[in-house]
Amino acid sequence: MFRTLAKATAAIAVVCTVAGAGLVLHEEYGEDGSDAKDTAASAGASFTGTKKIDVDGHTVNVSCSGQSDADQPLVMLMAGGGEGLDNMAALQKSLSRTDRVCSYDRLGEGKSDKPAPDALQTVNDTGVLLTKLLDRLAGDRPVVLAGHSLGGYIAARYTPEHTDRVKGLVLLDATIPHLTRDMNRTIPSDATGMAPQVRDGALAANKGQNPERFVIADGPVHSAGDIPVEILKHESQYAEVPEYGPALETMWAKGQQEWAQLSTDAELTTAKGSGHYIHTDRPDLALDAVKKVTHRAAQAG
Repeated sequence: MFRTLAKATAAIAVVCTVAGAGLVLHEEYGEDGSDAKDTAASAGASFTGTKKIDVDGHTVNVSCSGQSDADQPLVMLMAGGGEGLDNMAALQKSLSRTDRVCSYDRLGEGKSDKPAPDALQTVNDTGVLLTKLLDRLAGDRPVVLAGHSLGGYIAARYTPEHTDRVKGLVLLDATIPHLTRDMNRTIPSDATGMAPQVRDGALAANKGQNPERFVIADGPVHSAGDIPVEILKHESQYAEVPEYGPALETMWAKGQQEWAQLSTDAELTTAKGSGHYIHTDRPDLALDAVKKVTHRAAQAG
């Protein structure tokens, strides 16, 4: 969850991630030894480690690792809100044994620049940044996006408009498509105790009261055709909101089913034994899902 939300809101994984779940990337790989911006056209083509890249005047912190043939997919990992690329470090390390993998801090996260203080970010804004990063990091390679929580939401919104490049998608408990609508329906205005704090914290974050100043807007799910899509949802997450826990679980499950409309080749699976951090609680399932989609995307290409 966004770390700036109230503790009560952090009790459930509505849009983001909880404090303390991050991993430190430089302990896994080692930094490249420089914080200098890299403005070369081939900045992301082959480097290993972390590098700050200039994108339209913004400094974006990027990590890349692993090698594969130039025609094989690049896997782009996208962390949840309130987290930077460090949070996906263990998954990146595992994937990089066989694949080329990158991750990045969105504006307002990690070591990337903060967004303009007087402006909100939209899906279009973050999509423009992602496109320009992929131009630098992937080149002509096909791409597989794998996103957790808010990162999954952004990946799911981005993919249908970019199927010329994105050939596979993995959603790890992605923020649901109609979170504002469904949260208002699930926790009524007369609710008491922790529940209204959870609802109000989520709604505030959706309006842009988060480190990225990102507006998490409700909207329909658009089709990305028949690309392979793996959707993993948590098994249990809402025990700390007992009165509304079952209803919140139903809300989240229905939202994950909505994401299945992304593709005629989408598969939804419950990650047994996991909470919101599927890639931490069940790294085996997260790794298998990404490798499965990457393999199929490579075959299709």
